[in-house]
Amino acid sequence: MNNIIELRGISKSFDGEKVLDRIDLCIRDKEFVTLLGPSGCGKTTTLRIIGGFVTPDAGDLIFDGKRINDIPPYQRPVNTVFQKYALFPHMNVYDNVAFGLKQAKVPRAEIPGRVREMLELVSLSGFEKKNVTLLSGGQQQRVAIARALINRPRVLLLDEPLGALDLKLRKDMQNELKKIQKATGITFIYVTHDQEEALSMSDVIVVMAEGVIQQIGTPTEIYNEPTNAFVADFIGESNIVDGVMLSDCRVQFSGQTFTCVDGGFSRNEPVDVVVRPEDVDVVHPENGMLRGTVTSVTFKGDYYEIIVDIGGFKWMVETSDFVAEQAHIGLYIEPDAIHIMKKSKYSGKFGDYSTFSDEIETMSDPDTVDQKNEEGPAID
Repeated sequence: MNNIIELRGISKSFDGEKVLDRIDLCIRDKEFVTLLGPSGCGKTTTLRIIGGFVTPDAGDLIFDGKRINDIPPYQRPVNTVFQKYALFPHMNVYDNVAFGLKQAKVPRAEIPGRVREMLELVSLSGFEKKNVTLLSGGQQQRVAIARALINRPRVLLLDEPLGALDLKLRKDMQNELKKIQKATGITFIYVTHDQEEALSMSDVIVVMAEGVIQQIGTPTEIYNEPTNAFVADFIGESNIVDGVMLSDCRVQFSGQTFTCVDGGFSRNEPVDVVVRPEDVDVVHPENGMLRGTVTSVTFKGDYYEIIVDIGGFKWMVETSDFVAEQAHIGLYIEPDAIHIMKKSKYSGKFGDYSTFSDEIETMSDPDTVDQKNEEGPAID
């Protein structure tokens, strides 16, 4: 597939604060691409630059080989679905969906068929005369998607459109959006901070932090082969410990030496070691490669989430067998469950489950809270 959009050295600052720092990104035609990251990472700004709502300070935005930095939004072959849908409350479903066609002066005889086609695509056939203000959140979102797609844009931009929906409806709509994207062949560029949403929907995930792209890859690549501690921690749960690469496929961490499957590092190079909680087996202490004490147990329905203290470092482990608090257990880790990463600026910041979130500590620190309030809201 050919690249439909290219961002080359794009930078953007607001009030002196750099939100995007020379990012490069290629988006291929007909793909479902997700921009994923925490609040303030620059993902929404990136989307708005593509849509023409924000002008970059530096760099070029290329569409089908042509620079479009100065092209206004209404002249770009893109449409946007916002989180709040922005439907016209005084219009019924039919008129909302038909609005773009009327603005484009499509022949009147062609409009009813195009509207019916779109409503069928989003499973809203028969809703033409309904008042949009009386629809459920999921139905309103479908109207917004139909309205955005009816003009047949080359690219559809979606800015956290599922954020206002409840969990079950959000999961249903994830499947619907993926189905719609496949059916239309339109390139979808989707913004979210929800890792599960990104993993389940995307062909390609772009992980962002601090205005920089950290990693680009398929969901499988991002999950199984994170490039640094930030990505490993942000995409699912991860135990991230300091290690030393003794030689190819031999790594030392937590006071023990392990066989792994990674190579290409310098001899005795300090590294970050990632082990996913679901890849650790709980065994009798005598059979454990590591040994520790269980400090907490949480029932998650189909598994138990346990925290294990190993030499002062708290590991998270997922197991189908109940383990009591204060139990002394062993952990067994297969070689292919050990992933080695280069040290980065994020090393040492993630992967210890003494607390599940930095917010737990900062929420109880009035000085930190006051400082955050003074800084103002972050810009996505």
